[in-house]
Amino acid sequence: MNKKQIAVVGAVVIVMGYLFMQPVKGLVKPKEDNSHQNAVQQQERKVAQINIETLSATAKSAIGSNLSSKIEALENQLKTAPESDKLKIEAQLAKQWDDVNQAAPAGYYYLQVARKKNDFENWLNAGNRFNDAYKFTQDTAIQPAYVTNAVEAFENARKLKPENLDAETGLGIAYVNGGAPSPMQGIGLLLDVVKKDPNNRNANLNLGQFAMKSGQFDKAVPRFKTVIAQKADVEPYFYLAESYKQLGMKKEAIAAYEKCKELMADPAFNQRIDQFIKELKD
Repeated sequence: MNKKQIAVVGAVVIVMGYLFMQPVKGLVKPKEDNSHQNAVQQQERKVAQINIETLSATAKSAIGSNLSSKIEALENQLKTAPESDKLKIEAQLAKQWDDVNQAAPAGYYYLQVARKKNDFENWLNAGNRFNDAYKFTQDTAIQPAYVTNAVEAFENARKLKPENLDAETGLGIAYVNGGAPSPMQGIGLLLDVVKKDPNNRNANLNLGQFAMKSGQFDKAVPRFKTVIAQKADVEPYFYLAESYKQLGMKKEAIAAYEKCKELMADPAFNQRIDQFIKELKD
């Protein structure tokens, strides 16, 4: 299995744990007064900082020495490089981390480049990577920093291209993750995106995920169907299966789980899917 497939399997497992362990506050009870909690979250985001040395060490342990050797050489080069050469090396590091599916360090370097160049592509890349990093970690100590950096990146991207739907979608996701006083601000942005582009893949996928986290599985199903109609991937099929299961639609859930197995030929992953199917049949 190549590194892209490994990333997909890991993403599915981690995201599903995240979905059910950490419901989005404010979506289930939108009228609840969360002003104190929001103030605390805002303060946490101010305190939380990205430590690239720690991120790099963690990511290197995940990918192994063979894939990290070139990255380590660039990092050593960056430490001694004159200021005039650092931008080029940081851009190389962003791409190298991207190539091995390590969102957090990639986001860090895209952000460094974007702050210097102030160009749309690097702001967008930084925001997307930090949203991914937030999604794939259970480390609540670092999540606020990922959210803060994602918001900075997407807000700057939108200043350069206010009508860009990718940037609006990314900002909506970051807002729901805690980057705004109310998660509904983020949901509003995502709904605006699908109003302009009903088939927008990323917006529909995330609206479906957020619907699941708030227990609105009936609303999640059509979102995932819209995503799957464009491209059949493991992730939306997995969410669709889970949504059907929660709705008591066992036949439909089993069919969606079977599609997951077709799309991901990994024995460990498929063994887990078989367990889900067995539970539904029993």
